[in-house]
Amino acid sequence: MALVVSAGLANHALAQGSESAQDAEGRIISIYDRGTERVIVTKAHTLRQALESAHVDVAIGHDVVEPGLDTELVAAKYNVNIYRARPVTVVDGPLRQKVTTAEQTSEGIAKAAGITLYKEDNVTIDAAHDLLRDGAGVVMAIDRATPVTLTLYGAKTEVRTQMGTVGELLQEKGIVVGKEDTLSVPTSTPIVAGMSIELWRDGKQTVTVDEEVDFSVEKIQDANREVGYREVQTTGVKGKRSVTYEIEMKNGQEVGRTEIASVVVEEPKTQVEVVGAKTSGNPLTKSMGVNQFTDSKGVVHRETYYDLPMSIVMGNYCGAGGYYTVRADGAKVDKDGYIIVAAHLGNYPRCSVVETSMGLGKVYDTGGFASVHPHGFDLATDWSNNNGI
Repeated sequence: MALVVSAGLANHALAQGSESAQDAEGRIISIYDRGTERVIVTKAHTLRQALESAHVDVAIGHDVVEPGLDTELVAAKYNVNIYRARPVTVVDGPLRQKVTTAEQTSEGIAKAAGITLYKEDNVTIDAAHDLLRDGAGVVMAIDRATPVTLTLYGAKTEVRTQMGTVGELLQEKGIVVGKEDTLSVPTSTPIVAGMSIELWRDGKQTVTVDEEVDFSVEKIQDANREVGYREVQTTGVKGKRSVTYEIEMKNGQEVGRTEIASVVVEEPKTQVEVVGAKTSGNPLTKSMGVNQFTDSKGVVHRETYYDLPMSIVMGNYCGAGGYYTVRADGAKVDKDGYIIVAAHLGNYPRCSVVETSMGLGKVYDTGGFASVHPHGFDLATDWSNNNGI
């Protein structure tokens, strides 16, 4: 193990004349390596050149040199520390791994091992005692702190602790339970990984939380694919919004929550899907007024049809302006070519794009059928009147 000696640079500022004289006389370099000190005099311009001329080998990428190898030598004297890479066995609970590193601190060794240390973790570094298992080198043992979800008056956070009980944890974190506060568990409760501890105060208080924002779905009709085909062309990504609620608590229980502010911090990214629009004859026909259709997500829809003037029903929803036409097969479609559909608005809000046995539709309306058939669709057609409206 390398001897740790503080590195320092001396005499940083020299006049130009002094620099020239120093170049002629050489600079004094004290090298501390593997517990020994070696002094050299050099006229090299960088530390790398000085070490090479003195035949001091350094394993690039493994050994650590302080100051750095490319340090320009301008002062009269330098102290140089070389930390040699050595094997380190990292014991992290049941996991053991070996790394070769010159890092001296627990944080540096953890980084070399690709693991995260938390300030509450207990770490010991010692010489290996079991040579058969760990070999010659150093063992770093990590005693992990226990992660706990702590909610203080509505603000949720994850904390870590080495304490044994909830009371000891609160004392460690400097949290005092007031007379009007309610603790979700007794202070004598043992700490276990993943447990949730909540501290509330009766009355109204505000809390800000991050919530996901669902992405929208854009569907592209492919007339060469059968109805029911679905391919995700671009995967959607959920966004995130920061929401502030006013919460009313009574006896440690939430009795009311009102959203008072919301800010989108990450915009969602639209998912683009290609869906089939090719039909092999319409399953729903004049002679068969009820059909069972399974969409590309496996949802079964009971389909029926109705024939009414749709301008008033459509109104100004979805930017349609009440305009529609009758397709050659009798389906009534909006200006964008979507079949006009009635559905359960709780499951399929107005302007939702849905799959039907006759192609893509858009929800404009609802009906009494929705209470009995929550996934049912009523398709607007011109089959009964054949009057083009």
